[in-house]
Parts: sequence; C-alpha cells; structure tokens
Amino acid sequence: MTNDTPSSSGALSSGFLARLAGKMRSASSATRRDNAALISGDPAIVASEADRLASTLSSLVLEAERIATTVSAGLHGQRRSGPGETFWQYRPALPGEPVTCIDWRQSARSHKAYVRETEAEHAQTIYLWCDLSPSMIWSSQPSSLPLKRDRAILLLLAVASLLERSGERVRLVSPNGRVDLPLGAGRIASRIALALASLAKQPDESTLLKGSALPPYSQLVIASDLLAPDREVTTLFRQLAGSGVRAHILQIIDPAERDLPYSGRIRFEGLENEPDLILPAVETLRPDYAGVFARRQTRLRTIAEGCRHTFQPHQTDTSTASALLSLSASLSGHRGGGRP
Repeated sequence: MTNDTPSSSGALSSGFLARLAGKMRSASSATRRDNAALISGDPAIVASEADRLASTLSSLVLEAERIATTVSAGLHGQRRSGPGETFWQYRPALPGEPVTCIDWRQSARSHKAYVRETEAEHAQTIYLWCDLSPSMIWSSQPSSLPLKRDRAILLLLAVASLLERSGERVRLVSPNGRVDLPLGAGRIASRIALALASLAKQPDESTLLKGSALPPYSQLVIASDLLAPDREVTTLFRQLAGSGVRAHILQIIDPAERDLPYSGRIRFEGLENEPDLILPAVETLRPDYAGVFARRQTRLRTIAEGCRHTFQPHQTDTSTASALLSLSASLSGHRGGGRP
C-alpha cells in the first residue's frame, strides 16, 4: 500500500484504538470531502443526504412491514395481567393476598387458593429514537451491507408496526424532544418514516438523546451505534433510569467495526470533527483492538443492565427478523412492570 492510502472506501470505527477519542473512519478522498461538508453543515450536502434517505424510505417501510408480519406470526399473544374484563389465567394466591381476589370456585377444586387474573387492556406509549449522526451514515461494504442508519431505521419501523398490531401507541423522539408525526390515517411505520426524513434535514441531529426528553416511567427503544464518549453514553443511561424510563438499546454495528479487517498503512478520519489518525501495519493491532472492543461492549452492557435497561448489539450482516424477535421479547417482558 502507498502511504496514507486507505484499504477500502468507507469508514471504520477506530475510536477504541489506544483509547483515542471519537469516531474515526477510513475513507476515500471523495468520501472524505463529502463527509467534511456534511459535518460542517453544508446545506447542499445535508439536503442531498436527506434526499437519498427519503428515496429509500418507501422500500424500508415495505420491508419493515414484511418483517413485522413474519415475526408476529410466530409470537404468542403478548399479554399481561391488569385492569380489564378478559380472563387471562389462574395463579396460586400469595401470602397476604386479599380474600376478595381469590376465586373460590376454582380454589374448591384443589387444596390451594387461586386468584383469577384478567388481561390488561390499556395501551402504553412506546417511544423510539434513531441516531441520525454522521457516524451512522456508513457501510464497510456498500454493495452488500446497508448503512448503519438504514438498518436502524428498518428495525425501528418494524418494531413500530409490531407494536401497532399489539394495540400499543408509538411515538418518535429526537434530541430536541418529542416529534409530531404527520397527520393521516396511514400506518404508523409510514408516518414515522416521513418524520425521520424531516429530522434528517436538521444538522443538530448528531447529538445524543437527552434523558429529560421523555415522560417519567415510559419505555424507549434506542437504535444507535453508541459511538459517543463513554461518559456521555453513561450519562444518558443514568438520566433515563433516574426518570424511571426503561430503555431497550439496539446497538448497530458494522462488522468492520468489530473485526478491523484492514491491512497496511491506513489513514483513519473522523466523521464528527475528530482529528485524522495514520497507523502503520494496522493488521498488527487487530488482537489489541479486539480486546478493547470486547471490554467496551462489556462495559456498555454492564452500565445499561445496571440501570435496568436491555442491551442488544446488532450487526448489519445478521438477520433483522431475529433482532426484532429479541427486541419484542424484551418489550413484552417489561410492559406492565413500571408505574403507570
């Protein structure tokens, strides 16, 4: 390789290497120029990128609906006990259970006391946030892998469709607060897609969500690469927990960000104002990189779960349906568990 020539077009997260801050990327000269303009907020570049996103949203909506249909067909009813008229289940009475809760007819058939539970019929509001920062607008293999942003949007649209089918309310949030969805009788996935297209035109969408953007004791689905300084990510997780918000975190990862597949002398470039970094013989750093990457993943999971959030890494070369199924299970497990 010649000096300072990248091994491929695109970008690579090397912010973990040698504990260097930020989101570092390797890119071709043309890509670097476009990224620099995008970072600086050049209106023409921001508009062009927003137009590219808008052109893909209709296909993302259709794919999201297909995935949601496939996943919902394999799910059992995501029911929970609560106020309602529909019978759900009998369960053994617990010590101290009020006598008025016991179903005496069912209890008479056994030597145990049983409580008759009904199914909760009140809908909840689930909030969604998609990270639209420049680091998400990248794929290591554009011909075969989606942009991280597009995979994040696809998963959020699919979970919105799945939640709508379950009778839940779905809303969108951004770092600036709750987002008004376009009016109309269309499916929720289409309305969220239109709102995301509008948000993509705003250069300030590169910041992390603020914990105060949500009402207390709500639920939030996050789709982000989490490539922000650890202290900022930790602050977000703790702010959400402090408000009683339970977050279900989808960390979107390109496989190159995990494997560091490059070789030779590489120039890494930051997409969000980080300084360039030139490294010789990058392949020799791969074992150390793998260790740093694994430790950061463990740290993120520990902090998230310590705040009672769920943490789910998702690589863009893996199944979206599997990710949606796991996310649905997390949402089902937490619904009804907090304050109303």
